[in-house]
Amino acid sequence: MNEQNRTTSRNSTVTVIGLGPMGQAMTRTLLTAGHRVTVWNRTAGRADGVVAAGATLAPTPGAALEASDLVLLSLTDYRAMYDILGTATGRLAGRTLVNLSSDTPERTREASAWAAGHGAAFLTGGVMVPAPMVGTEAAYVFYSGGDEVMGRHRETLALLGTPKYLGGDPGLAQLMYQAQLAVFLTTLSGLMHATAMLGTAGMKAGDVLPELLSFTDSIGDILRAGEEHPGAALDAGEHPGALSTVTMMGATSDHIVETSTSLGLDLALPLAVQAHYLRAIEDGHGGDNWTRIIDGIRGPR
Repeated sequence: MNEQNRTTSRNSTVTVIGLGPMGQAMTRTLLTAGHRVTVWNRTAGRADGVVAAGATLAPTPGAALEASDLVLLSLTDYRAMYDILGTATGRLAGRTLVNLSSDTPERTREASAWAAGHGAAFLTGGVMVPAPMVGTEAAYVFYSGGDEVMGRHRETLALLGTPKYLGGDPGLAQLMYQAQLAVFLTTLSGLMHATAMLGTAGMKAGDVLPELLSFTDSIGDILRAGEEHPGAALDAGEHPGALSTVTMMGATSDHIVETSTSLGLDLALPLAVQAHYLRAIEDGHGGDNWTRIIDGIRGPR
């Protein structure tokens, strides 16, 4: 059997541990592609749907590990991995763990070392779409860890979404995942704050959200306008203030705080944003581009 056939054979069976919405979506995607899938979940009843679709329910985590060389973990955090697999470490040798759970970069590095200590390969993954989009052309997943391990399982992992491999450091995929979610979560809070502001004037969420979402869709285009290589000036430490200066953006943040205060809204988000501009102005950078606020973020007082 040549190497390609060995890889295909090795990847024909996959184990999925953790059957929340994401784990179920991954299982269904793999089943649709023709893989045999073994599953395990603390609450066995969550497996009913995927078992009906063709998956095999393992009675124990150890049995789930035994079933496949490739094991996908979709759990709340990395602590859950230790809780579930801690009693079955003797069955980890020779297997590849792909942990798609959320946690800190440092914990992913610790997990990689833990897996290696039990003879298992390890990849960190960050799925960047919600469960209904898994397996679609819009799906993509960041990975980091051993490049040989990534190469061996790339074809199977690509079924979940386009793999974006960041390098050998197991913490990189988690760092990128958290960075992406930092943008996402603050955007969600901003949308709800804006909706609450407009709601004080009797405007309904059903009417204002389409307008707000249309604006969020345009933010990328706004930030890229006039920049051949977005981020290049930041990398060079340059903050040309020809357009949106710290002072101008800071004044806008002041107005948002004043408006929110007068409307009786929570000030946590607008005060946090305002603080970035106040710091840059205090440091003498009022005439620089708004990107100068990164200095205060990098070096908080």
